[in-house]
Amino acid sequence: MNLFTERVIRIIQGIPAGHVMTYGQVAAAAGSPRGARQVVRVLHSMSKKYGLPWHRIINAQGAISLTNGDQRELLEMEGIIFKENGKIDLTIYRWFPIDIDEG
Repeated sequence: MNLFTERVIRIIQGIPAGHVMTYGQVAAAAGSPRGARQVVRVLHSMSKKYGLPWHRIINAQGAISLTNGDQRELLEMEGIIFKENGKIDLTIYRWFPIDIDEG
């Protein structure tokens, strides 16, 4: 597994309940600011194996990308409140991890 993938996994595992990060934010924190699509790949292929809280990753506009309702339901169960437009207020719920190399 390459270093970027390892970092993405650690970052996503570290997002506490009731908070979210964007795909691009995870990519930047893992060392590849333009790697949002790679974050999608990691989520798709490794969420089950590593028990990743995949539902805590949303797009940069504060919207969920899946349309089946599971992601929204999981986030609401963690206390996240959606605005009338169906988006999450990133000023309230966005998580900023500590430097992943420090712990």
